[in-house]
Amino acid sequence: MTRIVSGYAGSLTLQVPKSGTRPTSDRVREAAFSALDARGSVHGARVLDLYAGSGALGLEAASRGATAVTLVERSAAAAQICRRNAAAVTRAAPASARPVVEVRATSVQAFLGGAAGPFDLVFVDPPYDVDDVELLGVLTALVPLLSPDASVCVERSTRTGTPSLPEGLELARRKDYGETVLFWLEPTAS
Repeated sequence: MTRIVSGYAGSLTLQVPKSGTRPTSDRVREAAFSALDARGSVHGARVLDLYAGSGALGLEAASRGATAVTLVERSAAAAQICRRNAAAVTRAAPASARPVVEVRATSVQAFLGGAAGPFDLVFVDPPYDVDDVELLGVLTALVPLLSPDASVCVERSTRTGTPSLPEGLELARRKDYGETVLFWLEPTAS
C-alpha cells in the first residue's frame, strides 16, 4: 500500500499500477522529504516527477505545499492512475493552497524536449533497467530547465553505481536505504 506520508493529504492511500512500476517505499519518501523540508525546498516549489508511476513523489510534494507539480509517465494506464491520485490529493487541499497538478502521458525524453522551466525540485525515478547512458541523456536535457537553487533527486538501485553527470550538475550527497540509493544533485555555480 502506498500512501501520502505528511501534509494536508497525509495518510491518503494512493492507487498503484498493477505492473510496470516500482513505487518508492514510504520509508524512503519520508526520509527524502524530511531532508527537503529541513532545507525549505518544498513549500512553494515547482516540482517535476519523471517516470512518475503512481505519482507518489510529486503528490507528496503537493501535499507538503508545492504550488505546481508535473507528473510525467509514459504508460497510459499508469498516467490514468496518476490523474486519479492527483484528483484525490487536490480535493484534500485547503482551497487557499490548492496546487496545480498536471499529468503528461508521454516519454520523459519527449517531455523534456518541449518543456519550459524553471523547476525547483525534480524527482528522477526511472526503472532500474534504464542504463547510465539513457539517464545521462535525461539529466543533460534537464539542466537548462532547473532554477539556480534546484534540487534533483535520482533514485536508483545500490547495484547501479553513481550515475554519470552532465556539465551543469554536481553530486551534493548520496544516501543509501537498503537496496535503494538516493543521489541528490544540484546545479553547479555559474
